[in-house]
Amino acid sequence: MDGFPLALPIFVFATFAGALVAGLSGFAFGLVVASIWLYILTPLQTATLIIAFGLIVQGYSVWKLRGALDWKRLWPFLVGAAAGVPAGVTILTWADPAHIRAAVGVFLVLYSLYAFFRPAIYPVKAGGAAADAGVGFLNGVLGGMTGLAGILVVIWCGLRGWPRDVQRTVFQPVAVAIFLMSALWIGTKGAITADTIKLFFIGLPALLSGTLLGLKLFGRLNEAAFRKVVLVLLFASGAMLIF
Repeated sequence: MDGFPLALPIFVFATFAGALVAGLSGFAFGLVVASIWLYILTPLQTATLIIAFGLIVQGYSVWKLRGALDWKRLWPFLVGAAAGVPAGVTILTWADPAHIRAAVGVFLVLYSLYAFFRPAIYPVKAGGAAADAGVGFLNGVLGGMTGLAGILVVIWCGLRGWPRDVQRTVFQPVAVAIFLMSALWIGTKGAITADTIKLFFIGLPALLSGTLLGLKLFGRLNEAAFRKVVLVLLFASGAMLIF
């Protein structure tokens, strides 16, 4: 962020906005902050901070859901993620930053379009635990590479046709597990710098205040309208990253 005087305020604002969205929706912290952070931080710093902050935001939700967790449903995703995270972290440490920005931009655009226009389809029943583990692996690669730890599982849970409450007991624990595994792998590679630790503590108050405000507003706003606004912003951010 050297040489850019507005970088720090932008970083704090993005952290607050991402936490607010996550408090309202239960996910998407990484999507929101990555669309802004990648302009001012390196891909490695972005992924590391998403992982660190995501552990706080999602960890609290998983603690509240601990009594409803179904480990028979969770284990394939966790096994797949355990294999995918090391591959993602390895890619992160040597990949070209421009390529990662473009890839994240494409993903944001595709995800927002999917969420806007997803058709009514029959639930996917085929594949069983093997398919779930495959999605967990791809989600682990994406999580280790970008810090976006739960998006593929969110989409897959929807395709499976699982009820909303069941989906939250799957994608949030998987996200926390990927955050933990990614943090360990990044740490073992010595990629956590003093500047990144400093940014973590600078952004922590914004993270906590945004999360608390999001939780307070949850249920008070029109969820459908808010979701559309967020998706428009994600689409615009993704397009800007690409072009």
